[in-house]
Amino acid sequence: MDPFTTELKARIIESLRLEDTTPEQIDDDAPLFGEGLGLDSIDALELVAMLENQYHVVIKDLEVGRPAFQSVRALAAFIQAKRAS
Repeated sequence: MDPFTTELKARIIESLRLEDTTPEQIDDDAPLFGEGLGLDSIDALELVAMLENQYHVVIKDLEVGRPAFQSVRALAAFIQAKRAS
């Protein structure tokens, strides 16, 4: 497992207080919302705040956020691309 993806999963668990979840239980490619991790719109706001605080990455609108929040793998790639630019 990629160390950055594992770190991101741990931060998601911490910021959303998913107490009974471990990073290993989260599939890298599973949807974050709906059927996958089961997050909702309140969780999305928490994730946006976590990204800004922890990674200094800003998601300005839904058009940018929707593809980034498809899965943990997509979110990790989004963060790494933003940090590289």
